[in-house]
Amino acid sequence: MNRLFYLNHTPVNFYFNKSPNDFVVREVPLYETTGEGEHLVLEIRKKDMTTWDMLKALSNHIGIKEKEIGYAGLKDKEGMTTQYISLPKKHETNVASFSHPNIKILSASYHRNKIKLGHLKGNHFFIRLKKVSSVDALKLQEVFKKIEETGFPNYFGYQRFGRSGENHKEAKELLSGVRKERSKRVRKLLISSYQSHLFNLWLSKRVEISKMFDGFSTKELNNLYNFPLETIKQIKEQKHFFKLLPGDLMHHYPYGRLFLCEDLGRESERFYNREITVTGLLCGKRAKNSTGIAGNFEKDIAKEAEAFISKMSGARRFAWVWASDMKMQYIPEKAHVELEFFLPKGSYATVLLEELTHRADLP
Repeated sequence: MNRLFYLNHTPVNFYFNKSPNDFVVREVPLYETTGEGEHLVLEIRKKDMTTWDMLKALSNHIGIKEKEIGYAGLKDKEGMTTQYISLPKKHETNVASFSHPNIKILSASYHRNKIKLGHLKGNHFFIRLKKVSSVDALKLQEVFKKIEETGFPNYFGYQRFGRSGENHKEAKELLSGVRKERSKRVRKLLISSYQSHLFNLWLSKRVEISKMFDGFSTKELNNLYNFPLETIKQIKEQKHFFKLLPGDLMHHYPYGRLFLCEDLGRESERFYNREITVTGLLCGKRAKNSTGIAGNFEKDIAKEAEAFISKMSGARRFAWVWASDMKMQYIPEKAHVELEFFLPKGSYATVLLEELTHRADLP
């Protein structure tokens, strides 16, 4: 997966199965429904099926096209997941007769607008790890607290890259004209995988740089990097593990605007206080690029995509995020660890879990 962990502990032994009892996801909507309007909003709970499968089951029963159903984001196939969807109110009668062994409608309301992709605050997770020794439980507790304090790198999870883990390679073939793909949905997913792959490479490089500044002296860093000495000192003095660089594109956290990092001292303090975060590039023609030292590292990773820029839209993505509402419980008689936390939209629970356990072989 080409991802570098930022913490330094040894791996934790445990067993994890993304079953409906051990992996539960609850979507947190961006806004409350008004109770009136032309759109029927349903709170849907599904188990062991993709969002696409759930939408197909509903559309087949109701008799509408899948594109008429609004949703905020895709949820994992495995486990128990709850999310909100919207559809035209006129189909309410057909919805009432819907029945499926793996889908349950928990609530219904009305709203003026259709739910669109991205219309969520984030997701709340419950994860149960099994066969955890008391020693490993103590380690998890310490690392869990560290992640709560400092956050973690916002890598794309393995789900983004398909079962083979090589969707990004197929995407490169697609963009270069070697591969043909008629399905717009598959084409979009493949291109997104390629952008995600490059983002992960860039973020891993930035974690590596941060580790270097964390572990080497100013003199040693001056020999390693062709930066002005004063800049090296400013980077090394930053409180947070993840070091900001001149020219980084920052974003107010969790909401706000994008802006250029020009004052390292001030912005690093705001980053440490969770007021802002650093962003990484999703390559494309509409994406803004970082500048200066930060821009040079970004260009090194993105240069392989130069020939395809016009075929991708592009954007910026949070490179560092913080979990909230974090809870951990160890049940020694069962050797279970139960974790609960909230993540902002676009973040992966499995990425947090991998950083927590230093295991990259999750199901």
